[in-house]
Amino acid sequence: MFTTLFHTTQSTFTTLLYFALAIFAIGLIYRFYTWISRPIGVLSAGITTSQRFAAAFKGIGGTIFSHKIGLLIKSFFLDVLLQQKILKQDWLRWLMHSFIFAGFMLLLIFHALDETITEALFSDYYSTVNPFFFLRDLFGLMVLIGLGIAVYRRLILKVPRLSTDGRDHYAIIILAVIMISGVFLEATKITSYSDFERMAEDFAGMEDEEEIATLEQFWVAEYGLVSPNVSGPFDSDVIDEGRELNADNCAACHAPAQYAFVGYTFAKMMSSFAIGIDRNNGVEILYYIHFIACFIGLAYLPFSKMFHIIATPVSLLVNAVADDETALPANIVTRQIMELDACTHCGTCSLTCSSMMAAEALNNKYILPSEKMACLKNFVADKNPMPETVKAIREGVYLCTNCDRCTVVCPSGINLRALWFNVREDLVQKNAPEPLMISPFSFVRALRNTNGHQDTPSAEAYTVPIAKTRQAVAGRFDILADPHRTVELKQDASTYVKQIADAETFTHCFGCQNCTTICPVVNNYEHPEKKLGLLPHQIMCSLGLGQTEMASGAPMIWDCLTCYQCQEHCPQNVAVTDLFYTLKNLAAANYEV
Repeated sequence: MFTTLFHTTQSTFTTLLYFALAIFAIGLIYRFYTWISRPIGVLSAGITTSQRFAAAFKGIGGTIFSHKIGLLIKSFFLDVLLQQKILKQDWLRWLMHSFIFAGFMLLLIFHALDETITEALFSDYYSTVNPFFFLRDLFGLMVLIGLGIAVYRRLILKVPRLSTDGRDHYAIIILAVIMISGVFLEATKITSYSDFERMAEDFAGMEDEEEIATLEQFWVAEYGLVSPNVSGPFDSDVIDEGRELNADNCAACHAPAQYAFVGYTFAKMMSSFAIGIDRNNGVEILYYIHFIACFIGLAYLPFSKMFHIIATPVSLLVNAVADDETALPANIVTRQIMELDACTHCGTCSLTCSSMMAAEALNNKYILPSEKMACLKNFVADKNPMPETVKAIREGVYLCTNCDRCTVVCPSGINLRALWFNVREDLVQKNAPEPLMISPFSFVRALRNTNGHQDTPSAEAYTVPIAKTRQAVAGRFDILADPHRTVELKQDASTYVKQIADAETFTHCFGCQNCTTICPVVNNYEHPEKKLGLLPHQIMCSLGLGQTEMASGAPMIWDCLTCYQCQEHCPQNVAVTDLFYTLKNLAAANYEV
């Protein structure tokens, strides 16, 4: 039954391999098409797919035929092959990636695609001769060690911010099935008496039964074969004669089994039950399991997380020569879509994120950059996330402090900071007004608009979300409750406005929220934002937006104890309390209270 079920010719597996390669190629084409077609952020507005394709072609040509080719070559060796960015962060993770990446790629080239690549490169290639026999086991062992480290980091070390989801489970499981089934297939073939008979008949061309029996004893003694007919100990003369027969008939196409050191080790461990496995067609069953897993892994690779083995090297090379100041907007958009595929979800960026404590306090994982990346990938793919997810991601992008630490440490070379600016501006323009607009993002947004960055909106579009945000926040204060009310500063209020403008100490604020954290008034309330309106750091952000009226209308400035703790603990020496005094004087001079 098993013989009938699993008997498959080599041509059938070759056909399946090319079928898997065809799906793989279609997947690659699809991925590359999404890079030049999917929109992301405000930069993509008005840019067509054909324009992005032309810009990409122009950018590639301009890089190859310029001095930047040196940077490209340097990045290829240091970042792609040696993976120095990962080594700088974590040597154990570098070891894991190096073993998996190098082992997997070498197995793919020199084993899975041996008929296409290896045979074309080496005229004397045969899978069971050295060095190929030995190297196949070496490459497989590298992948197994890498997988072992991956499991160890996730289950034993439990690396902080390293979250595991379905994509990670698939990658580990499919690689594990491919490698483990391959090891057991090789071990079973080493011990298989049926395989020995087939090889002796088809390849050795031996017809003398006595010579075949002598060769069989040699293979049992030296090559790990498990025979139902003979067992040791053997006469040394018989072994010597078998060694000569092996040299004459088998050595040209089959190196000693010990060179396949991984498979041979497992073969010795399986020797006690190897005959039972052989009788139940173990080689054929494992052959199917191994090759079907390989076909599935290869065909699904462009659609899985494992696609980063292609996208990440591209990201490293592109960002090594990228220049956002002079790059075409179309190429920036294409690069940012590609970077979503390049993200390995390793969590390195989240470990250094200066908004990490906000993520803990608000119980919102999308404040962390690695989680934002996973969610943004669904956004650009139009996968319609849940409303609560949309709200969480909006909060996440607004609370970014623009410290750029994530970009610096990203082992995939992703320019996360530029990605956040592009996406946030799109969210600001399209979504409902958010009080979180009064955040550290306000400063950076205004600064980039002033300096004319490519991802900033027009002068008309720039003010729209600010006005909407002011209306959203104004409802909290009686003094600003009427959104249609025009506030005209009195003559005697201009002095205070000038004092605020001249001081400008608030421009040094980078949104660390230390003033809010240390404030005894804020700590007095369970929900201080409901009682105080704007918190101290938000008042600084309001001034950065030029919303002086909003800042002077916050109840916080009147509840302030003038203890100067905020001012004394400010790492940027912002005169927080003194500015509160000026705002109170402005409010008193300008409004009827």
